[in-house]
Amino acid sequence: MFVFESGNVAAATGAKLARVQVIAAYPITPQTPLTEKLSEYVDSGVLDAQYVAVESEHSALAVCIGASSTSARAFTATSANGLLYMAEQVHWTAGARLPMVMCVVNRGIGAPFSIWNDHQDSISQRDAGWIQIYVKDHQEILDTVIKAYRLSEEVCIPVMVCYDGYYLSHTYMPYDVPDQFAVDAFLPPYEYRHSLGPQKPTNLNTVTLPGGRPDIHGELAPGYMELRHNLHVEMKQAIDIYMCIDGEFAELIGRGGNPIAEKYLCDDADYVAVALGSMANQIKDVVSRLREEGLRVGLLALSLYRPFPSALLAADLNGRKGVIVFEKAISFGHSGALYTDLQAALYPCAARPAVWNYILGLGGRSYQSSDFYDAICDCVERRSVNLDNPGWIGLGR
Repeated sequence: MFVFESGNVAAATGAKLARVQVIAAYPITPQTPLTEKLSEYVDSGVLDAQYVAVESEHSALAVCIGASSTSARAFTATSANGLLYMAEQVHWTAGARLPMVMCVVNRGIGAPFSIWNDHQDSISQRDAGWIQIYVKDHQEILDTVIKAYRLSEEVCIPVMVCYDGYYLSHTYMPYDVPDQFAVDAFLPPYEYRHSLGPQKPTNLNTVTLPGGRPDIHGELAPGYMELRHNLHVEMKQAIDIYMCIDGEFAELIGRGGNPIAEKYLCDDADYVAVALGSMANQIKDVVSRLREEGLRVGLLALSLYRPFPSALLAADLNGRKGVIVFEKAISFGHSGALYTDLQAALYPCAARPAVWNYILGLGGRSYQSSDFYDAICDCVERRSVNLDNPGWIGLGR
């Protein structure tokens, strides 16, 4: 069934189809309409779930932690400083290996305050232990929320589904809503393997013991470092697992095929633009124009950012003449985080391409298709790399 709605409603619809059982929320622009829509679903009886209105984002994630620990399928959403306010619980959720999904409706971080979009909020939490998936349209929002629950529950790692504030959250686009029976077949009822309850008392924390400790059976249980190692290893394994999940989603729902990254005109491209989120849609039009002008340019719209698909990206980009990374976040004192990660992935390549970095759109600063066109043409013409400073698009605008 095709509908014409906002990105926030698409996210709420995905959570409803996933049959979430506990929703905890605190409003913050531009996330608020998402949780409002879920409250409407619950109040009308369309969704059988507990909706918990809390006093802060920190408490919202705390409620989800408690719910997920007892096998309830939990959901929350936030933006910008709200994500930072729950940062302690963000790290706790991953460290406790709790399966849940949180939508991050990307917005700039204060100070100075901005209600507009960039990716600094979720990028600031890239090392918190959550899987991070960035989407570029409403169909991907809905589908990814559903797939994220399946992924999170298979690997016991929480998932952030990140989408651009206003560009996606408040704009209206057509998208297809899958049948509930098909979603139920893809995402059956779930029981957390470490679920807590009166009949299953468990000691989960060593506190003062940096090494392992004896469990209730006298065997040595893993300590802090072993648990961190396991999270790292199993997060990397999530790449292949997510690809399999996407394949099953495609069989049951009829959509899929690009769970890691969507490639556009990349097969014979000498230069490839790389981006996260909705700006990839705009770059696609620029790439088409450059192709008409005879430049062999392609686009790689990256979706899965954590775990970082280093091997897949290296295979796709090795041998190109250049890679141009556009991003809405900055690692202060260095460069863009995506650029840094991509450079590291390409370092072992025998035919390593030149890599350029452009920062744009911070705090909602406007950018135009001509900006992407000029940046790509400049890289093609000069074929040099400035490793010290990224290019900035839109300064003084």
